[in-house]
Amino acid sequence: MNSVKKIIAAGLLSILSGAAQANTPVYFRLTSPEIKKGHFENDHLSSAEFGLGCRGDNHSPALKWENVPAGTQSFVLEIFDKDAPTGHGWVHWTVVNIPASSRALAAGITPDNKGLPSPAFQTRTDFGVPGYGGPCPPVGQTHHYVITLKALSVATLPHVMADATPALVGYLANMNTLATARLEVVQSR
Repeated sequence: MNSVKKIIAAGLLSILSGAAQANTPVYFRLTSPEIKKGHFENDHLSSAEFGLGCRGDNHSPALKWENVPAGTQSFVLEIFDKDAPTGHGWVHWTVVNIPASSRALAAGITPDNKGLPSPAFQTRTDFGVPGYGGPCPPVGQTHHYVITLKALSVATLPHVMADATPALVGYLANMNTLATARLEVVQSR
């Protein structure tokens, strides 16, 4: 009788274990093969031409994502410094209308959108122009940069052109967001 109870218990444990695995949630996830140990490389930092004191190469990092939610029609990407000494943060990069079939962005996207999958394009950042503007926290400070990828229920954001402000892009993206994936980068100087 004791061995029968053990067999039943083992069977139940196996069933419950399988059910738990089947119910394990799969999350929309954003990663970067270039952002190591949670820090940007010098390649990604702002260049001297921005006048912020950094001597980086101002190259956007490669990004990739997985477990895209059903119904996704496009993506919007943003890099935001929530610790910028502006009172409201600083948008370093915005890319809109990334096709739903995309699962990555290459490194080094140029201001003229070279390297982006069609019909994606970059919109204005807090630097005042479209294109990637690398991080450059003030000397002695640590800043938290949030890279956000939003899966959207629309193929393109309405009324958004390259000169659209980060606030307009954020508003329209948030109205159509199915899911959000984030990657946080901590940078000091």
